[in-house]
Amino acid sequence: MKRTVMIVFSAVLALGLIAVAYAGLKSTMELKAGAEVYACNCGEACKCDTMSNNAGKCTCGKEMVKAQVTKVEEGKASLKAAGWEKERSFKTTGQYACACGPACKCDTISQNPGKCTCGTEMSKVK
Repeated sequence: MKRTVMIVFSAVLALGLIAVAYAGLKSTMELKAGAEVYACNCGEACKCDTMSNNAGKCTCGKEMVKAQVTKVEEGKASLKAAGWEKERSFKTTGQYACACGPACKCDTISQNPGKCTCGTEMSKVK
């Protein structure tokens, strides 16, 4: 009987710890026109839509570029960066998000798995 209680207790504790670890998983970037973010610089054909508050590499492996938010609509933001001929649209909710916890402020989101700009492996958003 004690063994069963310990197994159940351990399972509940593990699930609780997992829930706490993912409580800080933020899958949406709150953007406003005029704000600056770092965005995937792979081109319009790339659909990773990686964005972050920090410089670094996107999930495609290329360096991200500093971009200015020109317009925010439901579920997407238009960004403009030096070297881009025109604005590019990015999804503001990622299928993957940085899982480094609430203390980290990189807020990296992407439509592809990979590492966020702080080096932590991104987690699938549920």
